[in-house]
Amino acid sequence: MAEDTPPIVELAEWFQTPPGQYALAWERAQFDAAVADVFGYYAWQVGLADMNLLRANRMPFKGYVGTETPTPENTTGWQSRVVIAQPEALPFESQSVDLLVLPHAFECTLEPHNVLREVERVLVPEGRVVISGFNPWSMWGARTRMPGMEPWLPQPPSSQVSSQRLKDWFKLLSLEVKESHFGCYAPACRSEKWLQRWGFLESAGARWWSLGGAVYMVSAVKRVAGMRIIGPAWKTKPKRARAASVVVNRQADDGFDPS
Repeated sequence: MAEDTPPIVELAEWFQTPPGQYALAWERAQFDAAVADVFGYYAWQVGLADMNLLRANRMPFKGYVGTETPTPENTTGWQSRVVIAQPEALPFESQSVDLLVLPHAFECTLEPHNVLREVERVLVPEGRVVISGFNPWSMWGARTRMPGMEPWLPQPPSSQVSSQRLKDWFKLLSLEVKESHFGCYAPACRSEKWLQRWGFLESAGARWWSLGGAVYMVSAVKRVAGMRIIGPAWKTKPKRARAASVVVNRQADDGFDPS
């Protein structure tokens, strides 16, 4: 890869390799299952425009937003609903999106905290976000960190966010985790033949080493505290008016520390 190649382009090119196709097949199945029963009006995919991961969703509006333009043959898949923008600054109104999918978004940005803040901002209450990423504690992650060897994954380990760290970030932003899965337990093999030979590890790895998959998918729902009225407002004395007691649960500063 050229040094000036954007990370998102490197990732898209890596997905054309045998291990990339192996990981992408698992991710497609996970995204299909995660978004199939999410309802609403507006769904957006952030990044990797040539891989439609909203295909199983039934919302009337499904579009793509990211830094790269889809290829001509894939533009029709988005029905011209394409927006060029940085994931750290989504051009949507607050609380206007029902579903966001972010395949490997954190590995393609220098500001993962800002990306997640934007996710929380644009999602409607009870909106859904689905994120995938490479697991730094898998065999693939270990292979990438081995000194003196050619990098295995398209992005360095420093750009990878573990699923546990992601869940911690979710808690700070009132995003409730609904499900998480790991997959791709085969060793770091470059040929399709050897990846297929290690295919038996999918079921064995999920059973005996559930957190060791090379790729993960996490789905979360945005929870928002609402307004609650304490005491019936109509209980007032005839000659002496008394205001009803109202308590508003304001969302406090989330204390989200980028450091």
